[in-house]
Amino acid sequence: MALNQLQLSLQFAAFDDVALHRAALPRHSVSRWIRHALATDGELTVRIVGLEEGRALNRSYRQKDYATNVLTFDYTQEPFVTADLVLCGPVVAREAQDNHKSLKDHYAHLLVHGALHAQGWDHETSEQDAEEMEAYEIAILAEMGIASPYA
Repeated sequence: MALNQLQLSLQFAAFDDVALHRAALPRHSVSRWIRHALATDGELTVRIVGLEEGRALNRSYRQKDYATNVLTFDYTQEPFVTADLVLCGPVVAREAQDNHKSLKDHYAHLLVHGALHAQGWDHETSEQDAEEMEAYEIAILAEMGIASPYA
């Protein structure tokens, strides 16, 4: 399977344990995970942030006063995808631990999830849309040897 082209900017904010997150997110892995989820070429920025920045962004853009695992800011879908994916490192780490998943695999799932949102997928519109998006995420992750995040 030929993967689409990706221009990737990978950024890390300053927060506690950022070295742990850098180690779990080598550039080549982040690129591979996102490219598997892209149906077309893309230009994405991935930013890993701490709790304060994650909460401020979620509050500003979704009117929810807590830090969430991933926020997708999609700008274009045609002729190629442009988007920013913001992941809150401490939230991702907590979820990975709570769900007995490796930090790397949880990041892979959330980056695939965010890349799908950037292409118009939405799990909040209906139960059917949620089931279709989850099934697609599972299939993409399976292509890379990563177990279903929903199991």
